[in-house]
Amino acid sequence: MKLAMRAYELMIILDAGVEESDVAARIEQVAENVTAHGGQVMSEDRWGKRRFAYEINHQHEGYYLVLEFATETRDMGTLERLLRLADDVVRHKLIRLPDAEAARRGLLGDGTPLATAG
Repeated sequence: MKLAMRAYELMIILDAGVEESDVAARIEQVAENVTAHGGQVMSEDRWGKRRFAYEINHQHEGYYLVLEFATETRDMGTLERLLRLADDVVRHKLIRLPDAEAARRGLLGDGTPLATAG
């Protein structure tokens, strides 16, 4: 039985001192993990360095990165563990997008919003 695709948004905050090559390597590592579980990274958005609202781990700024991907897997534990153990990741947040929002963003299907009953 083939599972339906689910869309996710992943924000990663990397150490501010990270090199551009390390950012690319982190994106590649996440993409490999997603692809290994039957998914595909649909978009990446590099926000660059931003100042934190408050100090995190004795740091005042970090490199922000947002990825959107779709996958069949229901267990994102492997990806979460990978990010939790990475030394250059200050924080990360993974959320499952509601199907209507994922369709609106074009991550599932043809990009048209789902019809509502009623």
